[in-house]
Amino acid sequence: MNEERLVDKRDFWLKISGVSGVLAPIIAFTFILLAIASYPEFSWTENALSDLGVQQGVVAVLFNSGLIIGGVLALFFALGLFVFLSEKLLGRIGAFVLVLDTLALIAVGVFPESAEPVHYYASVAFFVLFPISMLFICAAFLHANKMRMCLFTFLVAMVIAVVWIIQFSIKFGPNVAIPETVSALSASGWSIVLGVQMFKQSLRSKK
Repeated sequence: MNEERLVDKRDFWLKISGVSGVLAPIIAFTFILLAIASYPEFSWTENALSDLGVQQGVVAVLFNSGLIIGGVLALFFALGLFVFLSEKLLGRIGAFVLVLDTLALIAVGVFPESAEPVHYYASVAFFVLFPISMLFICAAFLHANKMRMCLFTFLVAMVIAVVWIIQFSIKFGPNVAIPETVSALSASGWSIVLGVQMFKQSLRSKK
């Protein structure tokens, strides 16, 4: 009976976390795009995405709310990875780093650009911690012989790294909205794919 309860609890967390992993990027990007649509002066080359968080009226509310809501959902997703990757130490380390990453995302929304230097440190932490967590999680997938997920995770980490290498060398533009968006979209795709897998695994154990 105790073992059955543990399985039910595990499946519950996988379901919640899987759904959160799918919803987090969808909600965050919906709010971000609405903020951009509400601010015609926004430029993909001249602005950072965080510039939206200090504009007057609905623009800042949409942007900051999107990051906070998306970050909270991403936190549930990251916590679920402790269950999904529980058999691998490297996976648990990767999940822990990802938890820190989601807290950094929430902090970006709570502390906009007007709250320097906290905003800057939170932004840097968000974009640095994600690929680091991916490398640990990739190693966990490799040890579990899940080669396709390992390769996919590694490629996402590399895309994020290369985008920022390009920005710091030849540059997409004077500011960082483009690399920020490409990085976030790459992370979002990975979150959705893994979220779906987690949800499916919670259903399979019931059969």
